[in-house]
Amino acid sequence: MSTTERPRILVVGGGYVGLYAAKRILKKMRYAEATVTVVDPRSYMTYQPFLPEAAAGNISPRHVVVPLRRVLPKAEVLTGRVTTIDQDRKVATVSPLVGEAYELPFDYLIVALGAVSRTFPIPGLAEQGIGMKGVEEAIGLRNHVIEQLDKADSTTDEEVRRKALTFVFVGGGFAGAETIGEVEDMARDAAKQYSNVSRDDMRFLLVDVADKILPEVGPKLGEYGRKHLESRGVEVYLKTGMDSCIDGHVKLNNGVEVDSSTIVWTAGVKPNPVLSRYGLPLGPRGHVDTAATLQVQGTDYIWAAGDNAQVPDLVGRKNGNPNAWCPPNAQHALRQAKVLGDNVVSGMRGFPQKEYSHANKGAVAGLGLHKGVAMIVMGKMKIKLKGRLAWYAHRGYHGMAMPTFNRKIRVLADWTLGMFLKREVVSLGAIETPREEFYEAARPAPAPADAVKVPAAAEPKKTGAKAS
Repeated sequence: MSTTERPRILVVGGGYVGLYAAKRILKKMRYAEATVTVVDPRSYMTYQPFLPEAAAGNISPRHVVVPLRRVLPKAEVLTGRVTTIDQDRKVATVSPLVGEAYELPFDYLIVALGAVSRTFPIPGLAEQGIGMKGVEEAIGLRNHVIEQLDKADSTTDEEVRRKALTFVFVGGGFAGAETIGEVEDMARDAAKQYSNVSRDDMRFLLVDVADKILPEVGPKLGEYGRKHLESRGVEVYLKTGMDSCIDGHVKLNNGVEVDSSTIVWTAGVKPNPVLSRYGLPLGPRGHVDTAATLQVQGTDYIWAAGDNAQVPDLVGRKNGNPNAWCPPNAQHALRQAKVLGDNVVSGMRGFPQKEYSHANKGAVAGLGLHKGVAMIVMGKMKIKLKGRLAWYAHRGYHGMAMPTFNRKIRVLADWTLGMFLKREVVSLGAIETPREEFYEAARPAPAPADAVKVPAAAEPKKTGAKAS
């Protein structure tokens, strides 16, 4: 960490908002006008819309993350967590990966912590559930699913086999519907390489407490998505919750019970709980309460945006909804970050703040290779697409939105190779415990069970006399 006499702009979080806001500030700022410091537990930003494709093996996991230090070479990037903020002293407490926590002074603050998985106190969920918020979870899910196919192919125990080939996904929004679509596609493709496993042996369940899936694309496309998944053998249970999943025994509140080794939880997100320790004004659901300028209410040196902020939706309010708020999605986060960056620079220079206003441009979702739904808003006209055309729209939009030219090219290369080469179906689960095999080889061998140590008193005494 460098020390400087220049004002410090502290960016807490390196996700969409943190990365793009820092990038925007560095672009607009004059030379040596301020120091930009980004603090995040990870040294990279994850492009979350591509996690389902990474879990299915369509995109290399390395290509859905963007290294912060490479994209922000003029910023100070610290790997750690901001645990508390003292607004009176303008000091943040940083807990690094190793070593003691330390205080970091700042002049301007950007809160961009994003969101975490929203969970409920369901028995067994913490032990059995798999999330889909990070690239590590996407890799883990892919390895886990293929390991279940390996297990089912090699076992003669029908109960073990049935449990391995049952996959439960909780949450029917973008994350849940896209993930089950991609994973089912991968499992169907992988089953062709197993002699004792077929798609008919597998059971996929999608569970949601709402009365429809994919609400972001509207009821008609959501209904199409549901029917499409059901046509592929996915059991969709709406207006249904999960009561428990202890030891993989899933109990739904509609009476359905199954044994499953794979329980994927994508039932929404919530603001990062650490916000409650920052002393900032929070909304009813834990979001930072901001004005339309993205300034935190009651302050003139703190800004917030993205999934952890409660930002007024000016377009929705002009259309007659006085309680409209910007939804937590990448479309708003990307655009809010640019306005936020401009406002921070304006705030440093004493210029007026600009209000954030953005009309929804629609939504796209992929449901596996060549399958998807899309709603594109052009003025007052809504264009609805489904099937292969929607899938092209999904890939086209997210391919363009992927940060950095480097990552755009790598993702495009993955897609291009996928057109000509078969999908790789191999589990690298050992990467989660890379030292296990070496440890087994290097640890001292245990003494033989039948080896009996002779007491010292019973050992024959050695003498210089020769035996006769």
